[in-house]
Amino acid sequence: MERMKGKIAVVTGAARGIGFAVTKRLLEEGASVAMLDINKAILDEALEKIGGNEKLRIYECNVADRENVKSVITAVEQDLGPVDILVNNAGITRDAMFHKMLDEQWEAVLQVNLGGIYNCCKAVIDGMRERKYGKIVNFASVSAFGNIGQTNYGAAKAAVIGFTKSLAKETARNNITVNAVAPSYVNTEMLRAIPENVMEKFLAAIPLGRLAEPEEIASVTAFLCSDDSSFVTGECIVVSGGSHT
Repeated sequence: MERMKGKIAVVTGAARGIGFAVTKRLLEEGASVAMLDINKAILDEALEKIGGNEKLRIYECNVADRENVKSVITAVEQDLGPVDILVNNAGITRDAMFHKMLDEQWEAVLQVNLGGIYNCCKAVIDGMRERKYGKIVNFASVSAFGNIGQTNYGAAKAAVIGFTKSLAKETARNNITVNAVAPSYVNTEMLRAIPENVMEKFLAAIPLGRLAEPEEIASVTAFLCSDDSSFVTGECIVVSGGSHT
């Protein structure tokens, strides 16, 4: 099924984990996809994993750099066409207990996880408004509801939810939907480094008793990127295996 045939999609943080799974899924659904990530070497690896595909392009991009984002989106539109779909997945963590948190840790997380979404949305929103069509999916997290050692990350992700709901109200008249996805623990490289005893505690708190797979998050994202979700906007879909219901 090619629900996004003929559509142009941009996915940030696309070279690994959830972003990589989303990229693959959107390609399978018929979209042309621009993979954006900050590391060119990792982008090259991702491209090799996917294999040759005329509908796929890679772009090195720092989403926290507004001018860089503008120039990359301009390049995407020259190479593939006007952007119909934007998936804001790029994010970082700089975890620390608040009394030990450095200013740099706070600022870096806010600049990427919240500022990056602002920059990317700002770069595509005028075109979407003119064409009266757009699908924007912003990645939040269950950390938005509170998590020890993540005051910076939780604050950024809670702000993403507020941003999403507000932008959705503004853009609905132009047939642009804006939604958020808030995953809990996902089976990615970052989580595989967690000690086994800590992971057991995480799993014990999840009614389904396991981690989410990146492909499962990609399925929810693909729904929000498709016209199957044409009457869904301003929502934050929590994907947590029942741990945050």
